[in-house]
Amino acid sequence: MADGTAGGVANEHFDVLIVGAGLSGIGAGWHLQASAPGRSYVILEGREAIGGTWDLFRYPGIRSDSDMYTLGYAFKPWREAKAIADGPSILKYVRDTARDYGIDKHIRYGHQVKCAAWSSEEAAWTVEALRSDGQTVRITAGFLFLCGGYYSYEAGYTPEFAGAERFKGQIVHPQKWPENLDYPGKRVVVIGSGATAVTLVPEMAKTAGHVTMLQRSPTYVVSRPAEDALANRLRKWLPAMLAYGLIRWRNVLFGMWFFRLARSKPEVVKKNIIDMVRAQLGPDYDVGTHFTPRYNPWDQRLCLVPDADLFEAIKAGRASVVTDHVETFTETGIKLKSGAELAADIIVTATGLNLQVMNGLAITVDGRAVDPGKTLSYKGMMYEDVPNLASAFGYTNASWTLKCDLTCEYVCRLLNHMARTGLRQVTPRNHDPDIERQPWLDFTSGYVKRAMEKFPKQGSKAPWKLHQNYALDLMSLRYAKLEDGTLEFANPKPARAKAREKVAA
Repeated sequence: MADGTAGGVANEHFDVLIVGAGLSGIGAGWHLQASAPGRSYVILEGREAIGGTWDLFRYPGIRSDSDMYTLGYAFKPWREAKAIADGPSILKYVRDTARDYGIDKHIRYGHQVKCAAWSSEEAAWTVEALRSDGQTVRITAGFLFLCGGYYSYEAGYTPEFAGAERFKGQIVHPQKWPENLDYPGKRVVVIGSGATAVTLVPEMAKTAGHVTMLQRSPTYVVSRPAEDALANRLRKWLPAMLAYGLIRWRNVLFGMWFFRLARSKPEVVKKNIIDMVRAQLGPDYDVGTHFTPRYNPWDQRLCLVPDADLFEAIKAGRASVVTDHVETFTETGIKLKSGAELAADIIVTATGLNLQVMNGLAITVDGRAVDPGKTLSYKGMMYEDVPNLASAFGYTNASWTLKCDLTCEYVCRLLNHMARTGLRQVTPRNHDPDIERQPWLDFTSGYVKRAMEKFPKQGSKAPWKLHQNYALDLMSLRYAKLEDGTLEFANPKPARAKAREKVAA
């Protein structure tokens, strides 16, 4: 069947349309097949490959900053030795999942979704996607599930650096990494101090002449072994799913405990982290300047370095950290506000992402344009007055997939409930005038602060309150009743549709 006609009339309909074939989208396909069988679905992927983030980013050393026992799917055990895995291993895991469960057969590649319009009369979304051949196709769906992540794939964030046009070497952003960047033996400056920077520096330092991490301010950096010794032992003794489940829950509970401790006793946690860094780098290293942030732990995301690789590169003299501000790029490097100069052949701007709300779609409901920044977020996954739409968005203080798995389960519960009751529409409605609107994410990171005005708001109390807590979300999404006085189920199937279903049966 063709995707659409030249006149723009949709001639395909699916029960569920999923946007994105990355970690979240493939997980959504599995959950639909397992928990809402019989529902037709399609996955529209703007690029030509499965994998999302793990296919897009190609910079040296790319890896997870969450352990794979929680970043992996609940239904598919992670079987590799390394718990802190490299990007290619994660990409293989996602692609294997899609192939093993037949999810890949539902993917349409080269379909960049641009907009979606809800019609209450039809109880359906009409979704427009720009195909890689330049044609626009239209598909209708009863439910729209946005699984395309939280940042724009078009380009990363790069601030305007004075004098950048004068630099004679190469300037590279990690999101658009050149395929054959020649950096062995070269002087490299990596601007940034987040997860990408602390990944790039030790990896590039293996062959570069020297790598300097230039940061405006420090980030909390925590080292842990790349391999989880207990997990590897359990996998030898126990069935795969049992061992996986035990380690997954151990890591979930430890993460929740550590986050709570960081919020209740920030000075204690801060001291412990800094002491661990000092133990790695020695008493003569200026940990106070380069590894002691001005904010409390978990006000921003912590950076994880497996097997202390960043610290090892610094101790070996292959890498160094400079804490200063850029005054201007020069022909041969960077002049700092302190007056010092950093010579460079290559400058890597690991300066962050451009966050994107609702996968960048223009959304309308019965002809009314939806302004995401003026809506409330229901349970961190649906939106006030927007029917039959959910987004997969993970945790900021834990693994992405933990929340996405729960969101997928909840979407299946909604679909099954509507099928049982014969109702075609579910819409979060706020009936509480005392709800206060708050930023969706309580994070001080620059990439978050730049975008929060455009993002939906969370409310001051449930079910509009966004929990960064797996246990609370487990109760709220897996076990709490659906008809909670906030979700409005409506729009019964017309009598003629019911009659057709009876005849078909």
